[in-house]
Amino acid sequence: MKYKLSVTKSFASAHLLRKYKGRCENLHGHNWKIRVVFVGTKLNVTGILIDFTDIKKYLDEIVVYLDHKFLNEIAPFDKVNPTAENIASFVFEQMKTVETKNAKICEVEVWESESSSATVSV
Repeated sequence: MKYKLSVTKSFASAHLLRKYKGRCENLHGHNWKIRVVFVGTKLNVTGILIDFTDIKKYLDEIVVYLDHKFLNEIAPFDKVNPTAENIASFVFEQMKTVETKNAKICEVEVWESESSSATVSV
């Protein structure tokens, strides 16, 4: 049996896309939403895959880092475009620190609007 747990958080920030021709090359903001998903097959002795509290704690740290910032000025987005895809990749890599023997990060979805999102997964 496979278990999946997810946590969703939101933040607001501004960005612009370098080497892009169109409206998004101009400074603009989004109300972003991030969903992280962990997967595993074995529950611990308490009967949980991974503690939601641990996931929320680390995701909160990432959100604080990104919230109310001009993303182009903070690492790694001072070098790579702060696209939804690159933000999802960044969050995915950061959330690896929460992994346990039984639970691994398997997916991160980032919405830049209610109808547009990017997902990175294993």
